[in-house]
Amino acid sequence: MTWDILNVIGTIAFALSGVIVAMEEEYDLMGVYILGFVTAFGGGAIRNLLIGVPVSALWEQGDLFVIAFIAMTIAFILPKLWIHHWVKWGVLFDAIGLASFAIQGAIYAANIGHPVSAAIAAAALTGTGGGMIRDVLADRKPMFLRQEIYIAWAMLAGLIVGMGLVDSTPGYILLLILIVTLRMLSVSFHWRLPYRRIND
Repeated sequence: MTWDILNVIGTIAFALSGVIVAMEEEYDLMGVYILGFVTAFGGGAIRNLLIGVPVSALWEQGDLFVIAFIAMTIAFILPKLWIHHWVKWGVLFDAIGLASFAIQGAIYAANIGHPVSAAIAAAALTGTGGGMIRDVLADRKPMFLRQEIYIAWAMLAGLIVGMGLVDSTPGYILLLILIVTLRMLSVSFHWRLPYRRIND
C-alpha cells in the first residue's frame, strides 16, 4: 500500500511537470498529454529496455495511466487551481517521485540478478529518464544535468540497493526518506556538483 501511494504521488508529480513544460512551450492538448505521459512513464520504459524486462510490463499499470490522464486533463483545463500549490509543493512531490522510482528501478535490476552497476543505471534511468525525454521533446537542455544535485541521488539509491545494504520494506522506506531529504536539502541550499566553463 505504501509503494502504491508513492507511485501515485510520483506519477502525478512527473505528469504535471510534463504539463508545465508543454504549456510553457505553448503546445496543444495532444502535446500536453504526450509530454505528461513520457515524463511519468518514459523512465520505466528505458529501464525495462536496459535490464531486459519486457516493455509490455508498463501496460500492466493501467490504473496509473488513468490517474495520470485525469490529472493532466484537470491541470490543462483548470491551471489556476493548481499552479500556486505546485510552486509550493511541486519540488517535494518531484523528490518523492524521484526517490520511489529510483528505488524501484534498482529493485527491478537486483531481483533479476544484475550487478551493482546495472542497479545504479536502472535507478538513474527510472528516476530521470522521463524528464530527459520530456526536455528533449521540448528542445530544452535536460534539467537533471544542470540544476542542483538530482541524478546523483537516484544513483545513490541504486548503489545502496544494488549492494544489498537494504532488502526489506522498512529499509526501502528509510532509503526513500534519505533520498527525499537529500534532494530537498540540495534544492534549499543550492548544492551543485563541480562544473567548469570552457569560455571563462
